[in-house]
Amino acid sequence: MHSFLTRWSNSPWFERIVVGLFFGLLLLLGLYVYRDYGVSWDEPVDRDNGAVNLKYVLERVAPQLIHQQRTTYASIPPLTNYPDNDHGVAFELPLAVLGVLVARGDSAAYYHLRHLSIFCVFWVGCWALYGLARHYFGSWLWALFAVGLLVLSPRFFAEAFFNGKDIVFMACFIVAMFTLARLLVCATVIRATLHALATAVAIDVRVPGLLIVGFTVALLAWQLLLRPSKRLLSLGLLYVLLTTVFMVIGWPFLWDAPIANFLWSYQHLSHYPWQGQNLYFGQLIDSQVPWHYLPVWILITTPTPYLLAALLGVAVSGRRLARQRFAQIELVGYLTLLVVSWLLVPVVLVIILRSRFYDGWRHLYFIYPALVLVAVQGIRWLVQATRRPHPARYLALGVLLLSAVETMRTAIRMVQMHPFQQVYFSFIPAQMAERLFERDYWGLSYYQGLQWLLRHHHSAELLSVSAPVVTPVVANSLLFTTSKQARLAIHREPQKGRFFITNYRWHPQPYADSLGQEIYSIRAEGITILSIFDREASPTRSAP
Repeated sequence: MHSFLTRWSNSPWFERIVVGLFFGLLLLLGLYVYRDYGVSWDEPVDRDNGAVNLKYVLERVAPQLIHQQRTTYASIPPLTNYPDNDHGVAFELPLAVLGVLVARGDSAAYYHLRHLSIFCVFWVGCWALYGLARHYFGSWLWALFAVGLLVLSPRFFAEAFFNGKDIVFMACFIVAMFTLARLLVCATVIRATLHALATAVAIDVRVPGLLIVGFTVALLAWQLLLRPSKRLLSLGLLYVLLTTVFMVIGWPFLWDAPIANFLWSYQHLSHYPWQGQNLYFGQLIDSQVPWHYLPVWILITTPTPYLLAALLGVAVSGRRLARQRFAQIELVGYLTLLVVSWLLVPVVLVIILRSRFYDGWRHLYFIYPALVLVAVQGIRWLVQATRRPHPARYLALGVLLLSAVETMRTAIRMVQMHPFQQVYFSFIPAQMAERLFERDYWGLSYYQGLQWLLRHHHSAELLSVSAPVVTPVVANSLLFTTSKQARLAIHREPQKGRFFITNYRWHPQPYADSLGQEIYSIRAEGITILSIFDREASPTRSAP
């Protein structure tokens, strides 16, 4: 039986069928659910950033188009003094072009297009993770398993439809790591060029993509120390040069003063002046978070089996590297060092540098694929342990079975939580999560709240709505038709309006009865993530 399965798994056509089927079904799943998600807090700002940069590019390369559409572009501010001009636009700029060509001013069409585009980038990132893991593990089955763990990560799956910064950057980072692995396998001009392009795109999404340059230079330098080669040195210099050129081309803000503007962007984003607060262990704190903020958020939002397997995988990887002699390290050793560094170096850096964080650990989402790869390494070790003639094999088998059950439970929870997987907590109870940590800080649930109001009130009735912060309410109203938007009178003052709608951001405690009757609420696994209060109704009746 074992030889039969081995023969099938080693068959190239069987691999192509299974892998193609997996990615085909994943794409179909995305096409089926992408309209279920609301508009996140950041998306209108990101949309504006794309429009501002598109106007700047057109002014430079096609000013006649600006003149023809001057009424459209007149309201768009110039890039020079735009507050977010230091944000990379490798994703937002092409999306702005698509928005003009496809959405044609329809906000709902634009945001649906945006959500589908973000998922498609995530899908490409999954392909790249498969390719990287294929090199790393030397097995397409283990590579596909790694992609499966990424997809079965609740918060990442949900955010793959609306997080145009961190998920897009994560996907671009994976692609760059894949091109780096290919460069290490066989260093050629074409592969160095492709890796430079992938690196530049990642940097042009978010500046921390510079880490890829560091990883690349370090590994190439290591190879040069072991086996000096003028050709490899030339390819390394070509990579750095092309990365710089591609980065400037893809980031319009750098065109006028590449060095000065890049340094300013780096310094500004390193100390981003975010004015909000984080609910952390029941206390509201600013973005200068304590050192344990990041590890805690990773712990409570990552499926527990993945974390335990990753800890084991780090130990296994460290042992493997320790056993290899410096002068004899091969491809698998390079990739092991790369993956472990990808996981640990950013965490150590942000803790040492006391970087600012808010809204969970989303700014370091790009390390999660490395965590998945290390977790698979740990699971492989457990599988190998079950084949050894030792009593510990039964312990390893038991751990694998429990992990499989918990992973299936995670998949079931994802289905049950849909479309609110972004508020997944791995093991803490709902009441504790409500009290200690932020819930739907993205504000997506406002879409379902407004949807409920529109459905449960007469079509001719004007709905007067207010919220603690009106920004995400206005953003989610854009998903409705013009006629439905006209029925929503959204007040910027929280004390006005008949209906008060809240996602409990920065307000973990219940609202006072004097606010009115709670007529609707949304709960995800027992966590209340949205409530609607009617100020004109009696607060004595229970909400439906």
